[in-house]
Amino acid sequence: MPDFKFEILKSYGALSKSESGWQKELTIVSWNDREPKYDIRNWSPQKERMGRGITLTKEELLSLKNILDHIFANQDPSQLSQIPR
Repeated sequence: MPDFKFEILKSYGALSKSESGWQKELTIVSWNDREPKYDIRNWSPQKERMGRGITLTKEELLSLKNILDHIFANQDPSQLSQIPR
């Protein structure tokens, strides 16, 4: 597997954390010195290893936000536990 370079420029926070300490986070990452993008993926505790994830442009992140806003605007908060997992 070829080497690649990454730099986490900003971490917005963890979405979840596993018992092993890995966290699924929303970050801004530059991959191989390219333009930074939003990124959602699992990171090891020291951020030296990562799992599979998804990288989004600003426009894609805004589209995702709009979709989520629509879902939750039409959802009774008391029924959120009924959302399929």
